[in-house]
Amino acid sequence: MTVNTATPDYIVDGVLTDGESWVPLATNVVSGGSTATITFTSSTGANDWSQYMDLVLISYGRNGDGSAMVMKMNLNNDTGSNYVYQQLYGNGSAVTAATAASTYLDFFWYPPSATAANVVACSITTLFDINSGKYKSAQVQIANDMNGSGYVALVANIWKNQAAITEIDLVDYGGDNIAADTRFDLFGILPRMVTA
Repeated sequence: MTVNTATPDYIVDGVLTDGESWVPLATNVVSGGSTATITFTSSTGANDWSQYMDLVLISYGRNGDGSAMVMKMNLNNDTGSNYVYQQLYGNGSAVTAATAASTYLDFFWYPPSATAANVVACSITTLFDINSGKYKSAQVQIANDMNGSGYVALVANIWKNQAAITEIDLVDYGGDNIAADTRFDLFGILPRMVTA
């Protein structure tokens, strides 16, 4: 039997040469009943966020009471008025733009009725330069099948804090619970390690 000991193509002389590697950090799938809060925290090993340039959160879900749900994200337990967002959203017949200061990062989606079990909303949130000494920026892309209609949005956010991001808390703006089978996947994006 021959054992392949070759180094993968993306590692050269012990250096990762892939410029945009995604590392899976954590998955949270709400099981059993619903839950009020989802928390991700930097820790050790691959889940030590200090080694990443960006974080990406991919979300699929709906809420537990059948009404529309707005999700919000707080960073490092900061619930003060330290966030600013601009958003552009539409439903196929109207487009709206808005901006506001806030007590949370605007990471949201409008899921359909909880009775539509196979119809979910999704969003992709990218937190940029999470370890830099500058204000943190984020971009959110949202797409929802509303069981006969749709909803899409693009949101730009700023967290007016220079600290490294070490915790993410996700809650419903209106206090509703997050329904069972809702899924959140968090990825770390490694910095580019090769020259152009």
